[in-house]
Amino acid sequence: MAKMMTKSQVAAHIAGKFELTKKQGTLILEELATLAGKEAKKNGFVFPGVGKLVVVNRKARMGRNPQTGEPIKIPAKRVLKFRIAKAMKEMALKAK
Repeated sequence: MAKMMTKSQVAAHIAGKFELTKKQGTLILEELATLAGKEAKKNGFVFPGVGKLVVVNRKARMGRNPQTGEPIKIPAKRVLKFRIAKAMKEMALKAK
């Protein structure tokens, strides 16, 4: 099984594709990540053609301690979810 690309490999690919330096490719990735984090906090962030980041409020619920089986109360919290775009899902899962 092949390994996932590292941040530096992604930056190098972007730099090669658009005739930039590796440092510029890295800065683009970092700025995109920063922008996504800031915008997702407010009202979500869309990566066109890839998917979107959304903040979801989870309700409080009852759970179980897996070691003892004792019921425990899990508090409500806000979580960040990534919802993949349909086109990306189809492209990634398409048979070779």
